[in-house]
Amino acid sequence: MQGRNLIIISIIIIVLIVFSIIIHLIRKKKFNNYKKILKDLEVKRNLIESTPVLLELSKVEPIIKNDRMEEKYNDWQDRFNKIKEDKLSKIDDMLLELDSNIMKRNYKLCDKKIAISEAEIYKLREQALRLLDEIKDITLSEEKYRSIVIKLKTKYRELNKEFNDNRNLYDNLSNEVMLQLENIEKKFLDFEKVMDSNDYQEVVHIVKAIDVMIEHMEIVIKELPDILLMINQILPNRMKEVKKSNDDMIKEGYPLEYLNIDYNLEESKKMIETIFSKVKMLNLEGVMFDLKTMLEYFDSLFIDFEKERLSKKVYEEMKEDFKNKIDNTNNLVNDVYGQLDDIKNMYDLKEEDIDVIHKANKTLVVINDDYKKMLSMDEKKSTPYSKLNNEIEKLSIRLLNMENDFDLAMSSLGNMHADEERAKEQLDEIDKFLKQSKMMIRGYKLPVIDNNYYVQLEEANEAIREVVNELNKKPIVIKILNTRVDTARDLVLKLYSTTSELVKVAQMAEMAICYGNRYRSKFNEIDNGLEDAEASFKKGRYKEALDISVKSCEIVDKDIYRKLLELYDK
Repeated sequence: MQGRNLIIISIIIIVLIVFSIIIHLIRKKKFNNYKKILKDLEVKRNLIESTPVLLELSKVEPIIKNDRMEEKYNDWQDRFNKIKEDKLSKIDDMLLELDSNIMKRNYKLCDKKIAISEAEIYKLREQALRLLDEIKDITLSEEKYRSIVIKLKTKYRELNKEFNDNRNLYDNLSNEVMLQLENIEKKFLDFEKVMDSNDYQEVVHIVKAIDVMIEHMEIVIKELPDILLMINQILPNRMKEVKKSNDDMIKEGYPLEYLNIDYNLEESKKMIETIFSKVKMLNLEGVMFDLKTMLEYFDSLFIDFEKERLSKKVYEEMKEDFKNKIDNTNNLVNDVYGQLDDIKNMYDLKEEDIDVIHKANKTLVVINDDYKKMLSMDEKKSTPYSKLNNEIEKLSIRLLNMENDFDLAMSSLGNMHADEERAKEQLDEIDKFLKQSKMMIRGYKLPVIDNNYYVQLEEANEAIREVVNELNKKPIVIKILNTRVDTARDLVLKLYSTTSELVKVAQMAEMAICYGNRYRSKFNEIDNGLEDAEASFKKGRYKEALDISVKSCEIVDKDIYRKLLELYDK
C-alpha cells in the first residue's frame, strides 16, 4: 500500500516538473521572439541612418553655381539633420522603451509599441529615400540629360543628313526646313550653357523643347516631299485631266452640269493655295488628309465620267429594246380590246377578270406618257445619261409588271385556266414528294444506293419535265396535261415508297448492329454474325444486313425485331 502511494506521488512530481519545463520553454520562446522583433527594428533604424544622403550632398557641393542651387543644398542639409538628430532620437527612445517592456515581460504593451515603432520607422525611411532621390535627381542630372541629348543629337544628325541628301525634294521650302534645323542646333548650344551653370531646372525645359522640335521635324522631313509633290504635280495634273475629260465629253453631247466641275476646280485651287500657306510655315497638321481627300474626289470624277459613258451605251441599247417591247404590248392590248366583245361571248368571264384587263390598259397608258416625257428629256440633252438609264430601267420594270398582270388576266379565261391552275397545284404537290424523297436519302447517308432508286428518280424527273412542257405549250391540251400529271404523281409516289422502305431497312439494320455490339465480347456467334451484317451493310445489301443482325441478336433477345419496329415507329 505504501509502495503504491510512493509511485503515485512520484508520478505527480514528474508531471509537475515536465509542466514547469514546458511553461519555461514557452515563455523563453516568446521572449526570444520579441527580442528578434526588436533587433529587426534596430536594423531598419540603422538603415535609415546609413542612407547615403551625405555622400550625395558632397557631390552637390562642387556644382553649386547659383543661388537656387545653394538654397536647395541648404534645405537638403536641414532636412537630413532633422531626420538624424530629431526623428531618429525619438525612434531610439521608442526602441529603448520597447526593450524595457520586453525585459519586464509586459507583452501586451509590447505589441502596441512594436506597431507604433514600425509605423514611425517606415515613415522616416520614406522621407530619407525621398530626400535621397531629390538629391540624386541633381547629381545624376548631367549624366541623365546628356544621355538623352546624345540620342537626340543622333536623331538630329540623321534628319539633317536625310534632308541634305534629298534637298531637291523640298523645292522652294528647303530654306524653311534648314532654318528649323538651325534652331535645333541653337537649342543644343543653350543646353550646354545651362549645363555649365548647373541650372538643371532650365535643362528640363530645353531638353523637352529639343525633343518636341525633333519630333516635329521628323514629320516634316518624312511628309513634306510627298506633300509638295501632291501640291505641285499630282493634283495640278489630275485637275488638268479632269478639265480636259469634262470638256471633251461636253463636246460629245454628255450633259455634265450636275457635277459642277468648273466651280469645284476653282474652289480646289483656292484650297491648295490655303494649304500651301500652312505648309510654308511647316504646319503639316491635317494637310496630307486634305490633299488625299481632294485627290480622291478627282479620281471619283473619272468614275462618274465612265459611268456616264456606260450609261449612254446601255441607255441607247435599252431604248431600242424598250421601244420594241412597248410597241408590241400596245399592239397586243389594242388587239385584245378590239376582240373583247368576242372573248366575252366565247368565255364565261367574271367581272373581276374584265376589271384586270381595264386596269392593265390604264397602267399601259401611264407608261406611254412617261415614256414620251423621257424621250423629250433625251432630245433636250439636259439630263445625264445615268438618270435616263435609271428612268428607262424603271419603265421596263413597270412594263414587265403590267405585262405579267395582263398575261395573268388572259390566262384566267374559261375552264382551261382553271384546269391549268389545278395541274400546277398538283405539280407542286408532286415536287414536294420528290423533294422529301431526296431529303430522306441525303439525311441518312447510305454507303451504297441501289440503281433501282436512280432509275425511279430519273423516271419521276422525266415525268415532271413532261408536265412542265405541257404547261408551257400554248394552247394547252388539257386531256394530255391531266394524263401527264397522273403519270408523274404515280411515279413520284412509287419513288417515295421505295425510298422510305430503303431508309427504314437501313436504319433498322444499323440499330440492330448497334444493339448487338454490347454482346460481341461475350458471344462469338453474335460477333461473327455482326461482322457479316456490317459487310453486307457496306455493300448496300441492307435487307440482308438486317436479317443477319436480327438473327444474331435473337440469341440474347427473341423480340429484337418487334422492338426495332416499335423504336423505328417512334
